[in-house]
Amino acid sequence: MANMKTVILMVLSQLASGSVNIFYKIVVADGMKVQIMVFYRLVFATAFMVPLAFIMERKRRPRFSWKILFQGVINGLLGAALGSNFYAESLIFTTATFSSAMSNLTPAVTIIFAVFMGMESLDIRRLAGKAKLLGTLLGIGGALVLNLYKGMKINLWSINIHCLHTANATEATTAQQTHSNILGSILAFLSCASYASWLIFQGKMRQRYPMYSSTALMCFCGAIQAGIYAFIRERDPSAWKLGWNIRLFTPAYAGIASSGLGVTIIAWCTKLKGPLYVSSFYPLALIFVAIVGTIVLHEELHLGSIIGSIFIVIGLYVVLWGKAEEKRVAETEALKSNNDGVIEIISYAGVNQATAAIVPEFKPDDQIDATSAAALQEA
Repeated sequence: MANMKTVILMVLSQLASGSVNIFYKIVVADGMKVQIMVFYRLVFATAFMVPLAFIMERKRRPRFSWKILFQGVINGLLGAALGSNFYAESLIFTTATFSSAMSNLTPAVTIIFAVFMGMESLDIRRLAGKAKLLGTLLGIGGALVLNLYKGMKINLWSINIHCLHTANATEATTAQQTHSNILGSILAFLSCASYASWLIFQGKMRQRYPMYSSTALMCFCGAIQAGIYAFIRERDPSAWKLGWNIRLFTPAYAGIASSGLGVTIIAWCTKLKGPLYVSSFYPLALIFVAIVGTIVLHEELHLGSIIGSIFIVIGLYVVLWGKAEEKRVAETEALKSNNDGVIEIISYAGVNQATAAIVPEFKPDDQIDATSAAALQEA
């Protein structure tokens, strides 16, 4: 039952993440500015995370400091304001499936950044290093296929519900045809780069500040930064109004379901199963977006999109396997080193000296019986 809970929760979190892409496309077609949408999303995420952090971590949260505030500002910029705006704007020029596929490049980009910063090793003499390199190259190759190869059109079934068939949707489609897909690809890659930088930087903050509190602080700082950017881009008061329609539902759903509950679910599953287990579910969002986007948004699905997405997903799993293998080898070598140290102590110093090293109360000159000596040698 515990395994089933983690599987069900991870599937639900990926469905929530994927559905955000669909609602993003719908609300943009309705005429809402993506910068304003990102701002409201972070506001709703902050409103959800602050009480959660207060309840869950009120007894183990350290004293707030200027250093923690600075780290929160950087995390809010990279992981919330900048990354979310790049990703949302890439949806204007590309399809939801394309942007979702490009987001799976984040682990590969993270490894590239970490290698250049000296935080990650890429020893190609070992199998784990070769896997990480191969997975990164597969992800980059898949992104190139997505951008350069279109291929034949893949026709899926349709339920004749096309949520973008409005006047605004026609205008948005014309804008997409006018602007090159290269711009959308650049924005999607910049989003991956921003999230990759955040993944590297936020680890330092998590060492000083607990997870829910750091996430709440990130959302709060990101909301302020995204609000300043949105105000610079759009100063018309009417564009900021939210009614009881898709313009209210989308940022509220994205902020609470994806950024709020999604973060909580992922954190809980990571604690139980580890980060590699959680990461293995990420391609589900891509599959969901590809199916729903084709049926509901009437997006065209081409052979190049499928091939490129498959390459990116395979690259993701190869990178994850390489990281898991690297961790396994490191743990095995550490265990072997510890065992060799114990054997060396026993063989060199004798039973009495070994007992003194393990049991402080035991003196080297004391005597032990044969049974105890045999048990110690076996240990």
